[in-house]
Amino acid sequence: MKKQLVYKRFNRFWHWTQAGLIFFLAMTGFEIHGALAFFGFENAVRYHSNAAVVFMVLIVFAIFWHFTTGEWKQYLPTMDNLREQIAYYLDGIFRNAPHPTRKTVLSKLNPLQRLVYLGLKILVIPVMVMSGLLYMYYRYPQKYGIESIKIFNLETVAVFHTIGAFVLVSFVIVHLYLITTGHTLTSNLKAMVTGYEELDEEKK
Repeated sequence: MKKQLVYKRFNRFWHWTQAGLIFFLAMTGFEIHGALAFFGFENAVRYHSNAAVVFMVLIVFAIFWHFTTGEWKQYLPTMDNLREQIAYYLDGIFRNAPHPTRKTVLSKLNPLQRLVYLGLKILVIPVMVMSGLLYMYYRYPQKYGIESIKIFNLETVAVFHTIGAFVLVSFVIVHLYLITTGHTLTSNLKAMVTGYEELDEEKK
């Protein structure tokens, strides 16, 4: 095993900031829906809108970082060992079976992670952003009164936004569990804090 820099500084900043924003957006969003009572409805709406703007700014910087560093290649889907990876999570992990894929600096994600993360980036996150913007700016003040974006049914927009929220929360819960499946119980967590992780040395 050799300690290597796997997650660079911006990668870690983006990861933890995104995690915190998703948690905060979920908390304020569910309060807006009446499922929680913490900040108060008006404050929850304001905090949710402000956090959403910060989240969108973070997304812009993350997209720029991914494409300028080539990190976007980490999410290219592959069918190699995909079936073995699913079987590992469903059964092998509980029998202490060897991991079917090998993590490297150039290939940080296993085949299943690639598919899930790609789905989040090109489907779930865009749906959340677009539905959130439509919901925020459905009605907005103008000089001569209130203008409305021509949306056939705002309730449908809200439903898509809520479904996306549940998908993100489910992902975070599963992600928290999978953090514990590294070489040790806390090795994955430490790697995302320090950036360094012990990986198998490349065979020459």
